[in-house]
Amino acid sequence: MPHRVMVIHDPRTAAYGFGGGHPFGPDRHDVFHAELERSGLAAQVALQAGRPATREELLAFHTSAHVDFVAQSCAGGRGFLDGGDTPAEAGLDDAAAAVVGAAVVAMEAVMAGKAPSAFVPIAGLHHAGRDYAAGFCIYNDCGVVLELLRRRHGLERVAYVDIDAHHGDGVYYGFEADPGVVVADIHEDGRYLYPGTGAAHETGRDAARGTKLNLPLPPGADDAAFRLAWARVEAHLEAAHPQFIVMQCGADSVGGDPLTHLAFSPATHGWAAGRLAALAARHCGGRMLVTGGGGYDRGNLARAWTAVVRALVDAAGGRFPGPA
Repeated sequence: MPHRVMVIHDPRTAAYGFGGGHPFGPDRHDVFHAELERSGLAAQVALQAGRPATREELLAFHTSAHVDFVAQSCAGGRGFLDGGDTPAEAGLDDAAAAVVGAAVVAMEAVMAGKAPSAFVPIAGLHHAGRDYAAGFCIYNDCGVVLELLRRRHGLERVAYVDIDAHHGDGVYYGFEADPGVVVADIHEDGRYLYPGTGAAHETGRDAARGTKLNLPLPPGADDAAFRLAWARVEAHLEAAHPQFIVMQCGADSVGGDPLTHLAFSPATHGWAAGRLAALAARHCGGRMLVTGGGGYDRGNLARAWTAVVRALVDAAGGRFPGPA
């Protein structure tokens, strides 16, 4: 179904999750898709399977040593891939590659004009660094996509916008010195939440100084605080004139999440996606990829991500939300 917003629906990405009561369980994919169906939006989008990322695609962002370490550790199925947050379970290397592959499939569909925008629910694994896993994240799909947009497609300026409660440190530090990747990240202040980074003074380094915008918010920050911060995000992106936008819309910034302390409403996620889609229409020919990211209250996750998809569908029809 050409020219419909693409939404990834793939059991291989659904398998990305951890057992034993881990907050990032493998049920998150199906919880979202059940809400999408209940809302009536499933009939208005193009549901699409992904595919596993190739090793070459993983190496666009990650080191060969990291990819090998993940494969070897998951083959053993014991221990952790990091300091204790990300278990090395059998088969998770394949599931992690499927997450990256799904993001790549969605990005390529948008670049080819097959979809005006795309949403990948189980993706946005923004803590993984180039040579390490961290914070439930084995591979960094956003990092891979940002690299491929430049390497495969020759884009000079791409933007990454993150509204997950946790700072997207894997993306930030992966591109800290790269002026071609513009970053805007609204998150809970790192003094109160993992990973402890993303201070306002972190604006990039060397030639990229000033291309990164970190906006830490205090615990309890609500929709009004978000919209004040968002005005700075839009100004930052307008000045950058990006050619493609990648958004990470983690639902753990919605009030009531068991791991975080922000108090946004699910509607804020939809509003932000719609505002970003309007900006993409002005600068990028509408080209935008949105990933799900975190979110550990299942009801919040379902409602926030469905609001995001509704905003993308509205944008494809030329309907955008007004300013704050």
